[in-house]
Amino acid sequence: MRRDHRPYFVKRAFMKFQEFYVNHFLRPHFDSLGKGFSFIRPWDVEVFGSPIELGDFVNVIASRDRKVNLSVWSDREDVRGIKIGNYCLVCPGVRIACASEIVIGDNCMIASGAYITDSDWHDIYNRISLGKAASIKIEDNVWIGDSAIICKGITIGKNSIIGTGSVVTSSVSPNTIAAGNPARAVKHLDPKEEMATRAHWFSDPVGLFRIIDEAERGLLHGNTLLHWLRYLLFPVKGD
Repeated sequence: MRRDHRPYFVKRAFMKFQEFYVNHFLRPHFDSLGKGFSFIRPWDVEVFGSPIELGDFVNVIASRDRKVNLSVWSDREDVRGIKIGNYCLVCPGVRIACASEIVIGDNCMIASGAYITDSDWHDIYNRISLGKAASIKIEDNVWIGDSAIICKGITIGKNSIIGTGSVVTSSVSPNTIAAGNPARAVKHLDPKEEMATRAHWFSDPVGLFRIIDEAERGLLHGNTLLHWLRYLLFPVKGD
């Protein structure tokens, strides 16, 4: 598909259905879900256990072949679960598995296929136990690259970037780019440089959504119901 062939009203109805699905089927499984959320294919988001909290203006993108999984599984009475802050982005294939506590700050971006876990899930000698668990803290405005793995007991400092495919086994200082297996600092960011975050993007949510809506109207202009049905049933080269 080279472009979206749906009429504008069909796309808007689909987006409203996704919002309904989140409120009806997913919201009851969260301990809290903030305002302004956006879920793409929410039926491919799996939520298990408690507590799991999502902040305001969180974007969660799932796909049929890359589900998003947020799960809390623990035999501890003091489990604090998963907490994701405001303005965060969670991409397809992200898995967050918690046995103790995973805290993700505001404005964080977690790229496709990343895995965040605070437990070994099996002991070295006792393979039927949940193993050792230690809390994870990911501070504000962290960017976790595609297919990175974040292991138990670490802190990733604010503004830091974790490279694609990296395995983070020790804490990362603020304003640091870390990469490799195990991940090591490869560059340091200038803390004096002004940082634009996802919060800036959502500073005027009403105006932002109006701009997005106008752009969608323009992109879908001329798409009729008959055109869309023809594309679905009889696609041709160039569609």
